[in-house]
Amino acid sequence: MENTVPAAPPPNRFYVVPCMLTICSLFSGFYSIVSSFNGHFFAAAVAILVAAVFDGLDGRVARMTHSTSTFGMELDSLCDMVAFGVAPGVLAYLWALTPYGRYGWLAAFLYVAATALRLARFNSQTVASPSHDFTGLPCPAAAGMIATSVMFSTHVFNTTTTVQHIILLLMVYLLSYLMVSTHRYLSFKHMDISREKRFQLIVGLILLLILLASEPPITLFVASALYILSGPVLAIKTRLRKKRPEPVRQENSFD
Repeated sequence: MENTVPAAPPPNRFYVVPCMLTICSLFSGFYSIVSSFNGHFFAAAVAILVAAVFDGLDGRVARMTHSTSTFGMELDSLCDMVAFGVAPGVLAYLWALTPYGRYGWLAAFLYVAATALRLARFNSQTVASPSHDFTGLPCPAAAGMIATSVMFSTHVFNTTTTVQHIILLLMVYLLSYLMVSTHRYLSFKHMDISREKRFQLIVGLILLLILLASEPPITLFVASALYILSGPVLAIKTRLRKKRPEPVRQENSFD
């Protein structure tokens, strides 16, 4: 009897578990939009972070259960556009950009457009030349920066001020640029960890979880800001290394 190789699953196959996790991410993003319109900005920010959790789970579950498909990838991109594009744009506009009129909603639209461009470039690069790092700021990280900024301001300050609105306006422009830039951002999905370091990693993750749970509005904001800044910092380090002159080797000469 000849050995037969099992056929690959069709690209349009529907896998229930990862797709339902993706729909949960879409639900969280839609709930964030509704909360923003109702003036519940803290709840809207939390919903965006919940959407990011589901967005990370659906891909992880799909890879673990060997249930990846083109249908799931396209569904994930469409849901990401709502959860990490439209929802943060609406939250930023209604929370801080409304007083700026036309310039406010244009800034929010720029963020949404940059998210669409970022997702389109990510999908094309994944198919053409997959990489373990991200080219440009991932849209969940950009949405998390807006969400944690709202949580941080609501938690630390009782009322929003003009300075906070201006900072968020500039942040929206900065995040829009970083998403379409060529800065490299580290991806934690494909980390190759040896067995010797797995125990240290678990201990480190537990300590990180305790730190984040101590004051979530503050610690999540700091963690998001550090990740946002990591891209430009890595770019500056790479440029400085290229400009650094190589040492000239002097050959010994004998008379």
